[in-house]
Amino acid sequence: MVKNSAYRTNIIGAGEVGSAVTVEMDKNSIHKTNSIFWDTQGNDVIGATALPFYGAFVSEEKLQLFGDVSGKTMLEIGCGSGHSLQYLGERGASELWGTDISERQIEKAAQHLAASGLSAKFICSPMEEECGIPVDYFDFVYSVYAIGWTTDLEGTFSRIASYLKKDGVFIFSWSHPIHKCVAAENDMLAFKKCYFDESWYSVALGEGEITLSDRKLSTYVNALSKAGFVIEEMVEESDEDLLQSHDESSDFAKKAKMLPVTFVIKAKKR
Repeated sequence: MVKNSAYRTNIIGAGEVGSAVTVEMDKNSIHKTNSIFWDTQGNDVIGATALPFYGAFVSEEKLQLFGDVSGKTMLEIGCGSGHSLQYLGERGASELWGTDISERQIEKAAQHLAASGLSAKFICSPMEEECGIPVDYFDFVYSVYAIGWTTDLEGTFSRIASYLKKDGVFIFSWSHPIHKCVAAENDMLAFKKCYFDESWYSVALGEGEITLSDRKLSTYVNALSKAGFVIEEMVEESDEDLLQSHDESSDFAKKAKMLPVTFVIKAKKR
């Protein structure tokens, strides 16, 4: 399975690592590796990103991509610990659903929502596989820093389109591809990886391991189009107010002023 070693930077969000191992794309192996990571230590190593934040320096409070969610049906892809579901439930969403590859994350989400007086229907499954989610049912499907874990982007977007009602909305965020290529180094930004390289790689994090692919922005856009979505809005800019509340002397904040570190897309089902 191992092919060669290569430098990778900014694996998730702000974190930077050194070498990673390029691997063949094996869906079952990748699912097993990543589910074990999230079952055992994902939040401890990577943390959690949840609404109102879409990622570093991007917030729903400023963007208002959802608008009024009162009475709306919601499905989260990669629900993690349930904080995004809580955010929308407390704003009047009528029905909450969540999927995740990790049984442990779903347990955390159910416990968290129960403590908040909310409930959701949960399904443990890779996002790219058939798992019993109703079709033509949801007003919104969304994913906060989770969609990049899929092994089949086109298949995942097609499934998401099938879950949505006509004119339903899909919102998702992930690390910006440029951010994944550039590292802060000696008060400068340096390219450490080819933007066009979408090969799969494994990297050690904490005591675990994850496997990912860094996709081009055009790969996301073209997959959305193929699945029948029309992009309504795309956000790349960091929120200046959020930047100012961060340690502006940090390498990450300096980097976020120079290039996008998170992207968010809002698309509508045709």
